Amino acid sequence: MSAHSVLVTGAGGYLGSQLVAALAAERGKVSRVVAADVRETPVEKRLPGIEYVQADVRSPGLIQLFDRFKVDTVVHLASIVTPGRESNREFEFSVDVKGTENVLIACTTTGVKKIIVSSSGAAYGYHADNPAWLTEDCPLRGNEAFAYSHHKRLVEEMLARWRVEHPELQQVIFRIGTILGETVRNQITALFEKPRLIAIRGSDSPFVFIWDKDVVGCLFQAIVSDRTGIFNVAGDGVLTIHEIAAKLGKRCLVLPPGLLRFALRVLKALGLTQYGPEQLDFLRYRPVLDNMRLKNEFGYVPQLTSAQVFDLYLRAHRHGA
Repeated sequence: MSAHSVLVTGAGGYLGSQLVAALAAERGKVSRVVAADVRETPVEKRLPGIEYVQADVRSPGLIQLFDRFKVDTVVHLASIVTPGRESNREFEFSVDVKGTENVLIACTTTGVKKIIVSSSGAAYGYHADNPAWLTEDCPLRGNEAFAYSHHKRLVEEMLARWRVEHPELQQVIFRIGTILGETVRNQITALFEKPRLIAIRGSDSPFVFIWDKDVVGCLFQAIVSDRTGIFNVAGDGVLTIHEIAAKLGKRCLVLPPGLLRFALRVLKALGLTQYGPEQLDFLRYRPVLDNMRLKNEFGYVPQLTSAQVFDLYLRAHRHGA
C-alpha cells in the first residue's frame, strides 16, 4: 500500500493536534501531512515534517488548497463542539454543515480518495425511546434543540447522499462518545467540576467514555488501512451519574424533571445560564454506544474502558488541581 498524502482540518484543535503529532511520529506511513486550521499555528508549536496552512473550511479556496498538496486522504475534524458565549446557531451551522459540504466538494473536485469524518453519538439524539445500546444501524434523530446534535445528524444525512452520488470517495465515519483524557476540558467535564452533580429523578444518566488516545488510534488506523464504514467509538461499559459522583467523592442533587425544566427556563430568561430547558433531555437520555462493530469489523479494540478512562481523567484532574 502506497503512503498517503493526508490533510487534517481542525488540526489545531484538541483532537487534531494529537493526530498531527501521531502522524509526525509515524512519517514512514504517510508521504505528506498537511495541518489545516482556521487559526495560524504558532512557529514554536509546529512539528518537523508537517506542512501547516491557515484555512477556513468554508472558504471557496479549499479546492485550490487540496489540489496544491495533491491530497488523497482528508481527516475532517473541524467542528464547533463547545460554542463560546458569543457564538450563534447560524455561525455553528455554517462551520459544521456548510463547511463539511465545502470539504466534500473539494474532495470530489480534486480526486481525494478517502474522507474520514469525526461524527458523534449525539447524532442519534437524546430521546426517551433510545435503545439501551445504540448500534450503527439505529436511526439518526439528532435533536433540533441541540445545535451540535442536530448538525451532526444533518452532516451524516449529507454524507449518506454523497455515498450514493460519489461512490469514488470512500468514507469512514466515527460516531464518537464522550472524550476524556488527561487535559480534556469540555461541556461534560464542566458538569463534573460542580460542587454537586445534577441527577434527574428516574434516570441513571449513563455515560460512555472514550480515551482521547483511542480516538487518535482509530483515526490513524483509518488513514493507513483500507477499511471504510460507520463505527461507534466508545470504551466498553458505562458509568451512571451516581457512579461518577461516587468516584468524584461528591453527592448528587436529585431533582424532579419538571422542576429542573422550570428552573432552566427561568435562569436562561434572566441571562444567568446559556442552557435552556432542552438541557434536561441532554442529561436524562444520554445515548449509550455499542462498540462491537468497531472491534469486530474495523479491528480496533479501545485500550481503556469507560471506567478506566474516567479514572485516568480523575487522577490527572486531581493532580493538576
